[in-house]
Amino acid sequence: MRMSSLSLPALTLLLAGLAACSDATPGAAAPASGADAAAPAPSAVPLENPPVTEKLTLTDEQWKARLSTEQYNVLRRHGTEPPFCGGYTAIKHNGPGTYYCVACGAPLFSSDTKFESGTGWPSFFKPLPGRVDSQIDTSYGMERTEVHCARCGGHLGHSFDDGPAPTGMRYCINAITLTFVPASTAAKP
Repeated sequence: MRMSSLSLPALTLLLAGLAACSDATPGAAAPASGADAAAPAPSAVPLENPPVTEKLTLTDEQWKARLSTEQYNVLRRHGTEPPFCGGYTAIKHNGPGTYYCVACGAPLFSSDTKFESGTGWPSFFKPLPGRVDSQIDTSYGMERTEVHCARCGGHLGHSFDDGPAPTGMRYCINAITLTFVPASTAAKP
């Protein structure tokens, strides 16, 4: 079998993700026992619409108390959740709404910009204005653009220039970093 289209670092990431995914319970976003059983649910963080310039700075201990172990690993330690696992399945929502940062409650993406990329992680072609920052990431022997929540600095995922129109961008985001809130429906007469 010839695998010339996958680099060794990319293949290593894929295999590590699949191994971690096989240990997870299908449809479960995080373990329900041990230290994570006492961790707050993502909805415990109040959803807000703070000014774009407002920053949230907490100590490492405060982040650990606020997030589950898996959320902490991804958001604060720049980890990656396995593709096509519980977090991805749980966040596949249809309909209008907004995706918020699970760590600080800031709005990040509109459902109008979400698309199916086939990667196993939620993908968007554009963040909400001023809500996502980026920096170059050279880990795993490749250069990528890492994206963070502009408010709390939490690692969300990476962006790539292979997305759909109108931007040509693909923001590949760890599902465990997001909370989806459906748009309010108008009151019926």
